[in-house]
Amino acid sequence: MGRSTFSGPILSGEQRFGSQRNVGTVQLVQNAFLDFSVTTPGTTNYGGSSGTFVSSNNIPNNVGTIWTPQNGVYNNNGPTLASAPTADTTGTNYRGAVFLLPYGSNLIDVIIEQGTTPTDGTHAVTSIQPYISNAFATSTGVYATSAAITGAGRTYATYSATQLDNANGTLLDVQNIQPGNQPSWFSQVVVTLAMTATGLTSVNAGQMNITLRYTQADYNIGNATTYPYGNFD
Repeated sequence: MGRSTFSGPILSGEQRFGSQRNVGTVQLVQNAFLDFSVTTPGTTNYGGSSGTFVSSNNIPNNVGTIWTPQNGVYNNNGPTLASAPTADTTGTNYRGAVFLLPYGSNLIDVIIEQGTTPTDGTHAVTSIQPYISNAFATSTGVYATSAAITGAGRTYATYSATQLDNANGTLLDVQNIQPGNQPSWFSQVVVTLAMTATGLTSVNAGQMNITLRYTQADYNIGNATTYPYGNFD
């Protein structure tokens, strides 16, 4: 099986030009499967730990880096690390995953699935509140929220008006640059899972799956009155 990696976006259709142009943008997916019994970074299904999230872009799962959102502000030294997620406390654990997307992407769905109930071996998690943001979040996310998860099954993100605007064009959060070079930008999407249960210490078992579905924006297509057709698409 072949694999290709390129800058995109991926467009597909039969008519590239004219009033009958029917080209569409291919939907993209990133996924992170977290098994909280797997505690070694770089191991299949690594689930993170107290104060540590997982990166969706490593195969197998590895430690996820959370950057301080830059809001498009250029920094000669590049991005800065954000504070680590809150460490485990009695009753509340935070686990999650970090996704890096092309900036301006359209988030279509954030799907969160609970398989085996997370537990610390004594206390089973009774509620998981997801927050979908551009940083570690413990309240309403920048991009979406979700109903609390109280058992096995699949939950879809929901959007307020402001969240929907952000999700339709993800933000310039991460500046990828070496000093002296031109910057490129990425969007950061952090899915935080706030796990709670009376007496909970640190989860060491259970499984969660997080899936992002999105499309990459095409910044070469012009606007409603000017369309720069060309071989670039």
